[in-house]
Amino acid sequence: MNKYKETFGVDISKDVFDVQGSASSHKQFKNDAKGFVSFLKTLPQESLVVMEATGYYHYRLAQFLYKNKVLVSVVNPLSVKRFIQMKLAKVKTDKSDAKAICDYALSNEVPLYNALTDVQSECLQLFRLLDSYLKKRTATKNKLHGEETLGIPSRFVYRSLKKNLKHLNKEIEGIDQRLLALVKEEQQQQLSLLTTVPGIGLKTALFLIVVTDGFSKFETASQLCSYVGITPTIRESGSSVRGRSRISKVGNKKLRNLLFLCAFNACKHNKACQELYERIVNKGKSKKLALIAVANKLLKQSFAIAKSGRPYDPSYISVLKLQ
Repeated sequence: MNKYKETFGVDISKDVFDVQGSASSHKQFKNDAKGFVSFLKTLPQESLVVMEATGYYHYRLAQFLYKNKVLVSVVNPLSVKRFIQMKLAKVKTDKSDAKAICDYALSNEVPLYNALTDVQSECLQLFRLLDSYLKKRTATKNKLHGEETLGIPSRFVYRSLKKNLKHLNKEIEGIDQRLLALVKEEQQQQLSLLTTVPGIGLKTALFLIVVTDGFSKFETASQLCSYVGITPTIRESGSSVRGRSRISKVGNKKLRNLLFLCAFNACKHNKACQELYERIVNKGKSKKLALIAVANKLLKQSFAIAKSGRPYDPSYISVLKLQ
C-alpha cells in the first residue's frame, strides 16, 4: 500500500525527537539544528517523514526537511490517538508513539506538507501573540472593573492597571496594522473581495487568507469546512440512540471561533444567512445549531468569492453555490 521507499514516524518534544522507521530501528536526535542535520543524513532517498502537529515543536523540523526536499506529512494528533486506541495499545512512551505514527502512515493516506512562506509564518505568529494580548486585555479590564466596584482602595493598583491597559491597546493596534500590511503585500485583491461578504470582518478575512494560503490549499468548500471543523457530526445508532447533531471540532479552533462570532452579524445583514437561520429556528432547532449552520454558510460563501474572483452579490446565486 505504501508508495515510499521507507516511512518514518517522528514523536517530537521540546528537547528531543524519537524516530521509528518502517524498515529501520528506533533512533533519537536532539531537537536543534545539529539534530536535524544528523537525522537528514540517515534518511534514504524517496522517504516519507510523518509527525504530529504539536504547536511549536514540530514546525522547525518540518520546515527544515521540506527545504531539503524531503517528503513530510504533518498529521492531526487526534487521528493518531484514535488509531492507537483502536490497536488497544497498553504502552505509551516516546518510542512507542513514534512507532504508532509510523504504523498510522503505513495504514492511511497522509497529506503532504507544504512549507509556510515567511509572510505566512509571521502572520501566524502575530495571530498567536494577538490572542495572548486580547486575553490579557480582557483580564485587565475585569480587574479594573473589580477595583472600581471596591471604590478603588489602592490608587497605585488602579493607575498600574490603567497603564497596563493602555500599553496592551497600543500593542494590539500595532499587531493589527502589521497583519494588514503583510496580507496586503500578497493578497490585497482577495482581502477586498472577502470583506464584501456581509458578516465577514477584516480580522476573519485576514486569518482566512493566512491559514488557507489564499484558499490555494483547498479544492472544494467541503474540504475547507472539514479543515475548520465546522461540519456536523451525527449521533445515531439503532432505534435508541438519537444524540444531538454537533460540529466535529476537529480542525482550526481559532478560525472556528472567529466564524461563529461573524455568524451573529451575518444573521442581520447577510440575506442568505438570515434566511438559513430563520428556517432552522422555525423547525424547532436550537439557535446555537442555527448559528453553526450560518458559520458554515459564511465559510462556503467566502470560498466561492475567493475562487470566483468576484465580489459578493446576493442576486448571483451560481457564484455562491460554487464548490
